[in-house]
Amino acid sequence: MQYYGAFYRSALYPFPARINAYLMRWSRNKYKRLRGRKKAQAQWGMVVKARPRLFAHWIWVNVVPTAW
Repeated sequence: MQYYGAFYRSALYPFPARINAYLMRWSRNKYKRLRGRKKAQAQWGMVVKARPRLFAHWIWVNVVPTAW
């Protein structure tokens, strides 16, 4: 992921974390088995471990924020 912009890279970290929160919310709504937070986070960890470069922004941030 190339860096472009007038901001420091550290100022952009909340943005990929927010994308992760949206992805987590989408997966919890789509799949009934992931409705629980613990199950969803366990599945998230397995996906990140299996395919760490599935999304381009995972190079910077690959965790789900706690408040989502």
